[in-house]
Amino acid sequence: MSLLGIIIWVVVGIIVGAIAKAIYPGHQRGGWLSALILGIVGSFVGGTIATLITTGSLTITSAGLNILGIILSVVGALIAIFIWQQFAKAT
Repeated sequence: MSLLGIIIWVVVGIIVGAIAKAIYPGHQRGGWLSALILGIVGSFVGGTIATLITTGSLTITSAGLNILGIILSVVGALIAIFIWQQFAKAT
């Protein structure tokens, strides 16, 4: 993955984290910073899955910015927020 691809998915991840925080029901612990970080994680996961679906390969040469990647990024961020909430409840 190129440096530009990583920067694109980080920026998309910040936006996706804000969207996921707005969509996710209830109060989330950790505030906006944790939601944005989890959005970046979800963005990388979603981008990887989108690349796998569209190219059939796990080798990521570039982060193609497309609607499938963004949708999967939002889903990945929602899952990351859910997992974060489960760990936060345990402590």
